[in-house]
Amino acid sequence: MALLPWLVSQLSSFWSNISIVGVFLTVFTLLLDFMKRRKKWSRYPPGPVSLPFIGNMLHVNFKNPQLTFKQLHKKFGNAFHLQYCWSNMVVLNGYKMVKEALVHRAEDFADRPYFPIYEHLGYGRKSEGLVMARYGHVWKDLRKFTLTTLRNFGMGKKSLEERVTEEAGFLCSAIKAEEGRPIDLRFLVNNAVCNVICTTVYGERFNYGDETFKKLIHLFEDFLKEETGFLPQLLNVVPILLRIPGVPQRVFPKQKVFMDFIDVLIEKHMKTWNPANTRDLTDAFLKEMKKGKEAEENGFNYNNLRLVTADLFAAGTETTSTTLRWAFLYMLLYPEVYSKVQAEIDKVIGRERPPTMEDQASMPYTNAVIHEVQRYADIAPSGLPHVTYRDTEVQGFFIPKGTTVITNLSSVLKDETVWEKPNEFYPEHFLDAKGQFVKAEAFLAFSAGRRVCLGEQLARMELFLFFTTLLQKFTFVLPEDQPRPREDGQFAFLRSPLPYKVRAIPR
Repeated sequence: MALLPWLVSQLSSFWSNISIVGVFLTVFTLLLDFMKRRKKWSRYPPGPVSLPFIGNMLHVNFKNPQLTFKQLHKKFGNAFHLQYCWSNMVVLNGYKMVKEALVHRAEDFADRPYFPIYEHLGYGRKSEGLVMARYGHVWKDLRKFTLTTLRNFGMGKKSLEERVTEEAGFLCSAIKAEEGRPIDLRFLVNNAVCNVICTTVYGERFNYGDETFKKLIHLFEDFLKEETGFLPQLLNVVPILLRIPGVPQRVFPKQKVFMDFIDVLIEKHMKTWNPANTRDLTDAFLKEMKKGKEAEENGFNYNNLRLVTADLFAAGTETTSTTLRWAFLYMLLYPEVYSKVQAEIDKVIGRERPPTMEDQASMPYTNAVIHEVQRYADIAPSGLPHVTYRDTEVQGFFIPKGTTVITNLSSVLKDETVWEKPNEFYPEHFLDAKGQFVKAEAFLAFSAGRRVCLGEQLARMELFLFFTTLLQKFTFVLPEDQPRPREDGQFAFLRSPLPYKVRAIPR
């Protein structure tokens, strides 16, 4: 009987020791984790001192944040942090830093931030749309479907090239009809570029005199302006303000009108939809939606239909048309470059037959000029924001999961360690000693990695065919009463040229 108390005593002592060891191991593990985190956070990028509540929001010029980023880049180096209220942000600068993030650690930077200011349009915290969707299987499925469908309707095939060539012909006719009078190319070029994406996505194009389309162009420009400035940034980081009745509608009225326009196009499309005849991307999406619950869970629902087509409509129009407007402006400002381009067009293509993509390989100087336009114009200086998908490191800097990351593409396209004359318009950046075209590694005008521009191939085709066709058919000159246009441009999410007019003289 004396054995039982002894066993109880031993067991009690054993479990007591186990508890002590357990507590010790727990404390040791927590301490070790704390030390690791402290070590990691000691390598968090530097940045300006933040103010209580508002953080660094007063440090940033939201009318042109690129100016602020440039100053902070000089002060803090290739990686620095900012704080917008409670939201942390890291800005990456320079070719090596940005390439490591987007290419070598592509998945780490593949996510997107949630933007509360778009919630009233249908963009939520899940994977809605393409451009701003969160990283995951739904986004992957939608992107794969979109790329495949665009290819089926011609992207990378001659049918789409013929479509662009045909639209370039319509554009030339509209310009010729002006009979040399001073015109602003903005609306005509926007119309032409938009028609290419419209025929692919919606199966229809707009006539150049269409009043509805003119309103749409103005509407989208106002849409971009609404997203510029301090207030939209504040609403994103303090989204409770958006719950005040009427705030989204008052602050972003053009956003809603734009999406209403997209809804009208889709509803019109659905009335004429025939499952046996897939006319365009919208029809293909509707066909996927009919496959049932699994397809719906993979993102094929009505809300994503409107958001995906809106993303393609917006992203496939404004960036390319803005780049073309810069291209024609630079031809006016750099007549020696203009002369060389037209001489190469005359030599390779002549003045009668339309240009083709096959001509590009025989036109190194023109190809170099188009790439230099994209580099020097720098139309999307900050690109679109990313979010770290997991804890990661770049060039020795620690960036925790869930951090908003700005890849400063302007600092890449004008990196002084890469480009010979980064702050000058210099097509020779893309030519070797023999005058042959060479694509520079630091040319990231379309970004890179998992979130590289989905329409890059289409944009390259449009830039080459529209640019060469118009310079083949016309000589553009400045009206006599117009002063020399400025190169500094204006910023409203995209960097676009200030308004200017030209006279188009048939060749």
